[in-house]
Amino acid sequence: MGTTEKVLIIKLGYSETLVGEISRKTSLGDVLRSTVLLNLFKNANVTWLVDEKAISLLKGNPLINRIMPYDLTTVLQLKAERFDTIINLEKVAGICAFADSLTAWRRFGFRFDPETGSAMAYDGSQHVLELCMSQKDKLANKKYWEDFLFEMVGAKWQGEIPTIGYKPSSKEIFDIGFNHNVGEKWPIKAWPPEYWKELEALIDGKYTISWQQGLKSIEEYIEWINSCRLLVTNDSLGLHIAHALNKKVVTLFGPTLSTEVYVKNGVKLLPDAVYDCMPCLSTTCVKERPCMFEIKPARVLSEIDKLLG
Repeated sequence: MGTTEKVLIIKLGYSETLVGEISRKTSLGDVLRSTVLLNLFKNANVTWLVDEKAISLLKGNPLINRIMPYDLTTVLQLKAERFDTIINLEKVAGICAFADSLTAWRRFGFRFDPETGSAMAYDGSQHVLELCMSQKDKLANKKYWEDFLFEMVGAKWQGEIPTIGYKPSSKEIFDIGFNHNVGEKWPIKAWPPEYWKELEALIDGKYTISWQQGLKSIEEYIEWINSCRLLVTNDSLGLHIAHALNKKVVTLFGPTLSTEVYVKNGVKLLPDAVYDCMPCLSTTCVKERPCMFEIKPARVLSEIDKLLG
C-alpha cells in the first residue's frame, strides 16, 4: 500500500461480521478481531470509526492514525473529508447509508440498498452476507473468520493476528487464568461454575491460578490476561485478547462455531457428548443439560498439562 493512501474502517461493533443479528450491545471481541485487517494497511493513513465503548481496545495502536467515536460531530467531519478506501464492516442499514454518503474511490464491505432500505454487499462481500443470513451455510462453513474478512477486501489471509493498542506492563505471575465470565449477549457460552471449582480442585497447587480480574476497565482486563501464562476461557472477548497477546489458551466451545475461530497457540475443546443441535448459534438453551456440561474438567486439565508441561 502507498504511504499516502487514506483509509477509513467503520467497525462500531453493533453487528458481528459473520452473524446476521444486529444489536446495540457493542461486540468488543468483533472489534478487536477486525484489527487483523490493519496488517494490510501498515503504510496507510488509517482512521477507525468505532463505538465509544470499544475505544480502549484501539487506543495506542500504532497502525491507526485516528480513532473517532461514532457521534454527530464525527459524522459531520467525515462527510467533509475524502478517502481513498472505505471498509464498512457494519450491516446496520443507517450506518451503511452513512458510509455510502462519504467520498471515496474504492469501497469494501457492506452498502445500503435504497430500494429495500436494508444492508447489501459490495463485490467480494456477497458470500459473507449470504453466510450471515443462512444458518445452514454458516454451520457448513470450514473457513476461519479471518479468511472471510480478508476476502472482503480482495486479499488473502496468511495467518496474521489482531493488533491490540493498549500495551500491558504486567509480568507473568500466574500459570493459569480462569476467564469464566461471558457477556450478556451469550450467557449459554459459559462453562458451569461448578466445573471451574472442580478444575481448581484437580489442579491442587500444581499450577498457580488467578480468577478473572479487571472487569472494571478494558485496560485492567488486558493487564490481567497478560499476567497469565495460559488462559482457560469461554468463547469470549478474553479469548481474542489472549490471542492478540500471543498467550496460550484452552478454549471451551459449545453453542458457537469453533471452526471459524483461529487459535494460534492452544487448543479448542468441544463437548464429548453428541448434541444434534450443536452448534445452535442461539443465545438461549432449552435442554435440561446444556452442551457445555459435556466438557469435563479432567479433560481441560489434560490439555493444560500438554501446553504448560
